[in-house]
Amino acid sequence: MTSTFLVDYPLRLLPGLIVVGATFVLIGRSSPLLRIVLLVTGFVLVRDAMTPLGLWSIGPAPHGLLWLRLSPDPVVLLGMGTVGVAASLAVAYGPRDLRGLVVWGRLGPRSLLAALGGAAVLLVPLTAVLWTVPVEQRGGAVAVGLLPALAVLAFGGNLLEEVLFRGLLQGHLAGPRAFGAVRAVVASGLLFAVGHVVLATTVTDLGWPILVFTAAEGLVCAWVRHGHGVLAATLTHGTVILGLASGL
Repeated sequence: MTSTFLVDYPLRLLPGLIVVGATFVLIGRSSPLLRIVLLVTGFVLVRDAMTPLGLWSIGPAPHGLLWLRLSPDPVVLLGMGTVGVAASLAVAYGPRDLRGLVVWGRLGPRSLLAALGGAAVLLVPLTAVLWTVPVEQRGGAVAVGLLPALAVLAFGGNLLEEVLFRGLLQGHLAGPRAFGAVRAVVASGLLFAVGHVVLATTVTDLGWPILVFTAAEGLVCAWVRHGHGVLAATLTHGTVILGLASGL
C-alpha cells in the first residue's frame, strides 16, 4: 500500500494535474472564480483517484446509508494528512488574488460547541442506524491502534477540502458583489455535493446516497464556517469522516 501511495498514485495524478496547473497559470488573475473552480477540480481529481487504487473504499449499507474505510496503512494515512495540511497552507497563502478569502476563525468554546454540534447532527442518526447492521456488512472492523493515523488524515485531508469549499468558494460567493452570506452558505453546501457527482455515478455506482449525504454535510459545514470560520468547519467535517472511517 505504501508503494501505491508513493509511486502509482502520483503517476496516475500527474497528467491531470499538469493540465489543471497549466490552465490555472494561463488564466492568471483575470478570473478569481474560475481559478477557484480549477483548484476544486484538481482536488476532486486527487480525491477520486484514491478509489481505483484502493486507498479508500466506500460501499452501500442497508437502509440507503454508506460505509467508509480508509487505507489500513498508517504511513499512507499520515502521509496524506500531512500533504493535505501543506496543500491547504499553499492554497490559502499562495495566489495573491485569492488571499483573504479563507477566514480561519478561532476555536473558542462557542466555535467548538458549534463544530461538534454540527458533527453530531450528522453522526448521531447515522450511528443509530448503522449500529443495527453487523460490522461485516459495513466495511469491517477497524483496529483501535489505527485511530491516531486515521485522525491525522481525517482532519488534515479535510482541512484542504474545507479551505477550498468553505474558504475560497464560500468566501468568494459571500462577497458584496456575489451571493451574500445566506445564499453563499446554501450554494457552498450544494456545490460540495456537486463535487461528488463523479464519485457517485462514475467512479462508483452508489448514486443518490453519496449525493444526499454530501449535500447535508456540505450545508452543515457551510453553516459552521459562516458563524465560526474554516477551522471550526474542518473540525465538523473531520469528526464526521473519522467517525465513519473508524466503523462508528
